Amino acid sequence: MSLTTKTLGRGRRVAAGSLIAVAALTLTACQDGTGAASRPSSAAAPATSQEAGSGAEPSGSTTGGTQQSAGGERPSANAANSASAGSKAKGNVPGTTESRASVMTASDRCTAANMSLRLGASDIGAGNIRYPLVFTNKGKKACTLRGFPGVSLIQRDGSPVGKPATREGGPGGAVRLQPGQSAHAVLHTVNEGVSDTPCWSRSQLVFVYPPGSKESMTTGSRGLRVCGGRFDVTAVQAGSLG
Repeated sequence: MSLTTKTLGRGRRVAAGSLIAVAALTLTACQDGTGAASRPSSAAAPATSQEAGSGAEPSGSTTGGTQQSAGGERPSANAANSASAGSKAKGNVPGTTESRASVMTASDRCTAANMSLRLGASDIGAGNIRYPLVFTNKGKKACTLRGFPGVSLIQRDGSPVGKPATREGGPGGAVRLQPGQSAHAVLHTVNEGVSDTPCWSRSQLVFVYPPGSKESMTTGSRGLRVCGGRFDVTAVQAGSLG
């Protein structure tokens, strides 16, 4: 074989090898351009299915007012502060329970120490008997009564007669008493014979806790006798009714 022929054959083989190399580089460049055959770096990669299903987020992130961590959810500091502020504001809204309770404070309440107590004359009609239980402010400053007194009948030796009075009617409003002014509650029973339930023994004293007080008072009962098992007391009202 001549030298020219050998040279031509070697040139063809080199050219063919070059074409194969160029084709391989072109294929690689095309694949990188579409991203189909390459994987992003770990810094830019999305969470795997296992990480997405765990419910965990980076520490300190907030979602919908809560702060999430590996241990679960807890209110974020901003959400907790907002809830606390809302609760406090609600307690100061006029007409709420807290607002109504502040109408009469412990220092403003009429107590057994600054009042006198008496049982007024009976009012009999239509088979019912009612007695006004009268509280009078004997102190040097105004005070307030509100609600039901606790009332029982006793003998002078302290032994009870029957059961304590049950409440009748609504709680009523606050009654402001200036020095010397009175308020009353009404004790109610029925006449003998109205019911088959036997009457109690006649009492000697009325034993009373003024509304909101832990100190008791007593006054003569005028021989009050409960019949028919009815012994009720209303909330305090303004005035004395005699």
